[in-house]
Amino acid sequence: MHLRSPLAAGVLALAASCATTAGDAKSRQAVGPWLAPSPNLSQQIQDQVTRLPWTHGIERVETIHWLASVGEPAYENLLDLVSDPRSDVAGAALAALGATRDSRLVEPLRRIPWPVESEDALGLERARALLRLGDWSMIPRLVDGLEHESFMVRTLCLQALREATREDFDYHPGEKELARRFGVVRWREWWNARSSDPILTGGGG
Repeated sequence: MHLRSPLAAGVLALAASCATTAGDAKSRQAVGPWLAPSPNLSQQIQDQVTRLPWTHGIERVETIHWLASVGEPAYENLLDLVSDPRSDVAGAALAALGATRDSRLVEPLRRIPWPVESEDALGLERARALLRLGDWSMIPRLVDGLEHESFMVRTLCLQALREATREDFDYHPGEKELARRFGVVRWREWWNARSSDPILTGGGG
């Protein structure tokens, strides 16, 4: 099924904690916008990136966590992986980027070509990553995701929204459609009351 791979990456992303700067001490001067890894760390990053497509389950969780914890030295590799044609690999890269919570990644991630109206699970994983990085303009996309046919997609969208806003508006992804609809209405009312704030919509400069 088309949805399984990115959804699996999204589930694994729930286990990826906030990144530390463990790799910074092993990094050298900045190259481009990010700190460059030492030769040894560079090889470790490349090894993990090469191995990522072949990992599953807890092994993938650990790989995502490791890449996120390395921080800046791994950013270029992860941003490249976002365009990988394998949706599970792209989803894992998005999960790792989101787990860094580094707001400087918002613009580089936005610049990666992406279908504007992409509503599939991978598109929602991208929205989830951007929200975790501080881009609240993704909230309407994730609220739309609360109406997705997949229980897992709905769960991941709610997780991201609740994590960012500390709200849930009594929405439960496992309830019947009619009950869920009331929760979605409350989410949209909440957002509409705040959507004119340029800080939340990305227009605050």
